[in-house]
Amino acid sequence: MKSNQLTDSNARALFVPSKRDAAMLATLGLAALALALFFRYAVIQNTPLALSCEAGEESLICHVRLAVILLFTWNVFGVVAMVAAIQLWRPNVTAFGIGLVFALLGLVLYNTRLSALAIALLVLSLARPAPEAR
Repeated sequence: MKSNQLTDSNARALFVPSKRDAAMLATLGLAALALALFFRYAVIQNTPLALSCEAGEESLICHVRLAVILLFTWNVFGVVAMVAAIQLWRPNVTAFGIGLVFALLGLVLYNTRLSALAIALLVLSLARPAPEAR
Protein backbone atom coordinates (compact mmCIF):
# COMPACT_ATOMS: atom_id res chain seq x y z
CA MET A 1 0.00 0.00 0.00
CA LYS A 2 2.86 2.32 0.76
CA SER A 3 4.37 1.82 -2.71
CA ASN A 4 1.06 2.96 -4.30
CA GLN A 5 1.20 6.17 -2.28
CA LEU A 6 4.75 6.80 -3.44
CA THR A 7 3.79 6.23 -7.05
CA ASP A 8 0.82 8.58 -6.82
CA SER A 9 2.81 11.34 -5.13
CA ASN A 10 5.66 11.07 -7.66
CA ALA A 11 3.34 11.23 -10.68
CA ARG A 12 3.56 14.45 -12.67
CA ALA A 13 0.64 16.18 -14.29
CA LEU A 14 -0.05 15.40 -17.95
CA PHE A 15 0.60 17.87 -20.75
CA VAL A 16 -2.75 19.59 -21.20
CA PRO A 17 -3.00 23.00 -22.91
CA SER A 18 -4.72 25.71 -20.89
CA LYS A 19 -8.18 26.91 -21.92
CA ARG A 20 -6.66 29.89 -23.70
CA ASP A 21 -4.15 27.69 -25.53
CA ALA A 22 -6.87 25.19 -26.44
CA ALA A 23 -9.00 27.99 -27.92
CA MET A 24 -6.00 29.24 -29.90
CA LEU A 25 -5.22 25.71 -31.14
CA ALA A 26 -8.85 25.17 -32.17
CA THR A 27 -8.87 28.48 -34.04
CA LEU A 28 -5.58 27.68 -35.80
CA GLY A 29 -6.83 24.20 -36.68
CA LEU A 30 -10.07 25.49 -38.16
CA ALA A 31 -8.21 28.19 -40.10
CA ALA A 32 -5.74 25.61 -41.46
CA LEU A 33 -8.60 23.32 -42.51
CA ALA A 34 -10.44 26.20 -44.21
CA LEU A 35 -7.30 27.30 -46.05
CA ALA A 36 -6.48 23.76 -47.15
CA LEU A 37 -10.02 23.13 -48.38
CA PHE A 38 -9.96 26.44 -50.27
CA PHE A 39 -6.63 25.58 -51.92
CA ARG A 40 -7.74 22.06 -52.81
CA TYR A 41 -11.19 22.74 -54.21
CA ALA A 42 -11.03 26.36 -55.41
CA VAL A 43 -7.44 26.56 -56.65
CA ILE A 44 -5.93 23.14 -57.37
CA GLN A 45 -8.93 21.12 -58.59
CA ASN A 46 -10.66 24.02 -60.35
CA THR A 47 -10.54 22.87 -64.00
CA PRO A 48 -10.95 26.25 -65.76
CA LEU A 49 -8.29 27.79 -63.52
CA ALA A 50 -5.97 24.83 -64.05
CA LEU A 51 -6.36 25.03 -67.82
CA SER A 52 -5.66 28.76 -67.89
CA CYS A 53 -2.60 28.36 -65.65
CA GLU A 54 -1.29 25.49 -67.77
CA ALA A 55 -1.87 27.59 -70.89
CA GLY A 56 0.61 30.14 -69.56
CA GLU A 57 -1.38 32.73 -67.65
CA GLU A 58 0.90 34.73 -65.37
CA SER A 59 -1.28 35.67 -62.42
CA LEU A 60 -0.78 35.56 -58.67
CA ILE A 61 -3.28 32.72 -58.24
CA CYS A 62 -1.38 30.62 -60.79
CA HIS A 63 1.89 31.18 -58.93
CA VAL A 64 0.23 30.28 -55.61
CA ARG A 65 -1.28 27.18 -57.24
CA LEU A 66 2.11 26.09 -58.53
CA ALA A 67 3.74 26.72 -55.12
CA VAL A 68 1.12 24.65 -53.27
CA ILE A 69 1.43 21.83 -55.81
CA LEU A 70 5.22 21.80 -55.39
CA LEU A 71 4.89 21.81 -51.59
CA PHE A 72 2.66 18.75 -51.52
CA THR A 73 4.69 17.03 -54.26
CA TRP A 74 7.78 17.35 -52.05
CA ASN A 75 5.78 16.23 -48.94
CA VAL A 76 6.62 19.48 -47.15
CA PHE A 77 3.39 19.54 -45.13
CA GLY A 78 3.87 16.02 -43.81
CA VAL A 79 7.58 16.44 -43.10
CA VAL A 80 7.09 19.70 -41.16
CA ALA A 81 4.23 18.10 -39.22
CA MET A 82 6.47 15.13 -38.32
CA VAL A 83 9.32 17.40 -37.25
CA ALA A 84 6.95 19.38 -35.03
CA ALA A 85 5.45 16.14 -33.66
CA ILE A 86 8.88 15.30 -32.25
CA GLN A 87 7.71 17.49 -29.36
CA LEU A 88 6.35 14.17 -28.03
CA TRP A 89 9.47 13.90 -25.87
CA ARG A 90 9.15 17.38 -24.38
CA PRO A 91 5.62 18.65 -25.06
CA ASN A 92 4.97 22.36 -25.55
CA VAL A 93 2.07 24.30 -27.00
CA THR A 94 4.01 26.07 -29.77
CA ALA A 95 5.36 22.90 -31.36
CA PHE A 96 1.97 21.24 -30.87
CA GLY A 97 0.28 24.10 -32.75
CA ILE A 98 2.79 24.04 -35.62
CA GLY A 99 2.43 20.28 -35.93
CA LEU A 100 -1.36 20.52 -35.82
CA VAL A 101 -1.54 23.19 -38.54
CA PHE A 102 0.83 21.42 -40.94
CA ALA A 103 -0.72 18.01 -40.28
CA LEU A 104 -4.18 19.35 -41.09
CA LEU A 105 -2.86 21.04 -44.24
CA GLY A 106 -1.18 17.78 -45.21
CA LEU A 107 -4.28 15.67 -44.59
CA VAL A 108 -6.32 17.76 -47.00
CA LEU A 109 -3.51 18.45 -49.48
CA TYR A 110 -2.48 14.88 -50.34
CA ASN A 111 0.28 14.25 -47.72
CA THR A 112 -1.89 11.81 -45.81
CA ARG A 113 0.64 9.24 -44.61
CA LEU A 114 3.07 11.51 -42.79
CA SER A 115 0.32 13.86 -41.65
CA ALA A 116 -1.73 11.03 -40.15
CA LEU A 117 1.33 9.75 -38.31
CA ALA A 118 2.02 13.27 -37.03
CA ILE A 119 -1.58 13.55 -35.76
CA ALA A 120 -1.17 10.24 -33.94
CA LEU A 121 2.05 11.49 -32.30
CA LEU A 122 0.37 14.76 -31.35
CA VAL A 123 -2.45 12.85 -29.67
CA LEU A 124 0.12 10.70 -27.84
CA SER A 125 1.86 13.84 -26.60
CA LEU A 126 -1.29 14.66 -24.61
CA ALA A 127 -0.57 11.54 -22.52
CA ARG A 128 2.97 12.65 -21.71
CA PRO A 129 3.95 14.36 -18.46
CA ALA A 130 4.11 18.13 -18.63
CA PRO A 131 7.61 19.60 -18.70
CA GLU A 132 8.91 20.66 -15.32
CA ALA A 133 8.91 24.38 -14.57
CA ARG A 134 12.36 25.93 -14.57
